[in-house]
Amino acid sequence: MPRLAPLAAAAALAAACLHTPLAQAATPQPVQEPAAQEQAVQQAVTPVQANGQLRVCGLRLCNQNGKQIQLRGMSSHGLQWYHQCLNTASLDALANDWRADVLRISMYIQEGGYETNPRLFTDRVHNLIEQATARGMYAIVDWHMLTPGDPNVNLSRARTFFTEIARRHNGKNNVLYEIANEPNGVSWSAIRNYAHQIIPTIRQHDPDAPVLVGTRAWSSLGVSDGATESEVVNNPVNAANIMYTFHFYAATHDGPYLDTLRRAADRIPVFVTEFGTQTASGDGANNFARSQQYLDLMAQKKISWVNWNFSDDHRSGAVFTTGTCPGGPFAGTSRLKPAGVWVRDRIRTPDDF
Repeated sequence: MPRLAPLAAAAALAAACLHTPLAQAATPQPVQEPAAQEQAVQQAVTPVQANGQLRVCGLRLCNQNGKQIQLRGMSSHGLQWYHQCLNTASLDALANDWRADVLRISMYIQEGGYETNPRLFTDRVHNLIEQATARGMYAIVDWHMLTPGDPNVNLSRARTFFTEIARRHNGKNNVLYEIANEPNGVSWSAIRNYAHQIIPTIRQHDPDAPVLVGTRAWSSLGVSDGATESEVVNNPVNAANIMYTFHFYAATHDGPYLDTLRRAADRIPVFVTEFGTQTASGDGANNFARSQQYLDLMAQKKISWVNWNFSDDHRSGAVFTTGTCPGGPFAGTSRLKPAGVWVRDRIRTPDDF
C-alpha cells in the first residue's frame, strides 16, 4: 500500500513528541523495526488518500499530483448471482488483507441483471460505491453489457443508469465509469458512436471522472475479430480523460494479444478492466507463466488492471472455493483457489504511489 512522504512522517513524529509529557518521554519504548514501521504507515494511508482524483495524462492514468500510477484490484462477479460475496467482511479483506486499490462493480444488463429490476440493481451499485469509498478504494462502475453485444441496444437504459449514478456520486474522487464491458459482433464505429452518446451524459453531472470505453471483439482491441488497435488509434473517441479497455484470459490469449497490448499502450491510454489466468470461459487450467508476462508488461507500462472475479463461483477464475460466501473467511489463503492465491500475492505487492 502507499506510504507517507518522508517529510510528512517526520512532521507527524515531531508533533507527537511535542505533546508527550516529559516523564512519559523518558520511559524507554520498544524500537520498531523499519519494515514494521513501513507496514504501519502503508496501512494508515488508503489508495484514494494517496492519489485523490485521477485523470488521464497523455497515455497513462495519473493521480492528483500528475504522477503516473497503476491501480490493481478485483472485479465482482455479476451482482445478480454473487452479491452475497460482497459484504462487510469480504470488502474489509479486499481492502486490508488483499490491499486492493480498486473494486470493479460488475452489473450485468441482461442475463437476469439490470433490465429485470433497474431499481434493485442501481441501489446495489450505489451501496457498493459507498462501501468502496468507506475503505479508501477506487470504484469502477461496470455497465456489464455482454449479450446482445451491441451497446446501442441498451442506450436508453445506460442513459438512465449513468445519469443517476453520476448525479449521486459526483462529489466523490474515487469513481471511474466503464460504459461498455465487452462489445461483440459490432464494429468499432458503432461502439464509438455509443461512447459519444454516453460520455456527455456522465460529464453533465460528473465532469472530472475518467471514463473507460470498451473496444471491439470482447474488449480485445479488435484482435479477436482479426483487427488491431489501429482502428482505435486512427478513429479515437472524441473526448478527453478517457481510456480504452483491454481484456485477456491468459490460457486463451497468447502472443498476438500480448503484442497488441504492448503496442497499444504506446499509442492510446489502456486500462485492463478484466483478466483471468485461465481460459476465456473463466474456467479451466491456469497459465500462470503467461499471466506473469502480462503483469510484467503492465507494470512496465503502468497499465492498471482488475482480475476476474471476487466470488465463490465453481469456475477456476473465481478466487474463493465454493461455499465461502457469505460467511468467509475472506482474509488469508485458507479459502482461496490457486488463481486466488496467485492474484492476491500480486495485488499485495507494494504500490508505487
